[in-house]
Amino acid sequence: MDTDILGTLAVREKGISIAPTAPKPRQVLALLVVQADQMVPVGMLSEELWGSRPPRSARPTLQTYILQLRELITAALEPDAADARTAKDVLLTVPGGYLLKSGGGGSDVREFERLAGLGYRAMDAADFPEAARQLRAALALWSGPPLADVHAGMHLATQVKRLEESRLCALDQRIEADLRLGRHRELLAELTVLVSRYPTHESLCGQYMLALYRSGRRGEALDAYQRLRATLVRSLGLEPSAALSKLQRSILMARPDGSPATATAAVPGSAGPGSTGSGPAGTGRLAPVG
Repeated sequence: MDTDILGTLAVREKGISIAPTAPKPRQVLALLVVQADQMVPVGMLSEELWGSRPPRSARPTLQTYILQLRELITAALEPDAADARTAKDVLLTVPGGYLLKSGGGGSDVREFERLAGLGYRAMDAADFPEAARQLRAALALWSGPPLADVHAGMHLATQVKRLEESRLCALDQRIEADLRLGRHRELLAELTVLVSRYPTHESLCGQYMLALYRSGRRGEALDAYQRLRATLVRSLGLEPSAALSKLQRSILMARPDGSPATATAAVPGSAGPGSTGSGPAGTGRLAPVG
């Protein structure tokens, strides 16, 4: 079974779509896909569909949705006479819930995580061309917001947020690799959009400041810092992190040769597996790099 969720939902068995068009069965399938090869409790599925106050008919209605999914799976399996599996072998009923077997098929999430992991390791090894290449390939797998055409209840919303944070982390590191490679002018248009979309994200702001400064736009770099500071104070009651403030001072004390007074670069605090994630409210706190 091949699954794509980094954009619209696509689920294929032997190349045939098994994704229903009806909203709630599609929602059930999406939750089974993000938890593939794991038991999904009936209670979790019920909460996803109806929140904390399910209707009295919740259980039989859920069973109907499972039956509809199995009918789609059966239609995909039937053309292959050599495949002895039935729909119940793919979408299992297990004690307490249901389990969707991936069968080791393709998954855009797994491929994204694999490529991003290669990029993070290349960053750790200071192989910036390889890091940029792998992270760019990982990000190319995204065609839009995760599960863009699926209504997200409480459990899918958590998964969507996790995936979006993973994407932002990979994007941070790809931009950092490009900055290390001297591609500051090429990054300006992209970073202009990103700092507008994520107005409290300190890492992106730091990268934007650095790209502006290295492009000879020192005043605009300092303006970007002041805009971020005003937004943080107004919306979160926070001052910019020490690392971002240090970068601002470096730009203020520019040397005559046009380089910052210190070799501080903007690097996301959520740089890869094992990290602790962004700062408060998605601020993307910075870490100084020597």
